[in-house]
Amino acid sequence: MQTYVIEKTKTSVRLGFKDANLTLITPLMKELNADPNVALVRYIDEHPELKDRVLYVEVKKGDVMKVIDKAAKAVSEYYSN
Repeated sequence: MQTYVIEKTKTSVRLGFKDANLTLITPLMKELNADPNVALVRYIDEHPELKDRVLYVEVKKGDVMKVIDKAAKAVSEYYSN
């Protein structure tokens, strides 16, 4: 699976997930939604054989990539134990 940035602004980012499934995306979304600094988490799924899956994350303040990194580490720790 590859993750890449499609579009980034000061408070939001659209991440693409190549060859990903919901097994990874769902826990990441749950962790992001639990963060009080996250304003919006949106999963965009078009036809899986034609387009990559996309996750849109918007924060109220701060660095959106740091928020995503924190959530990804929390998910990784949870499944490592």
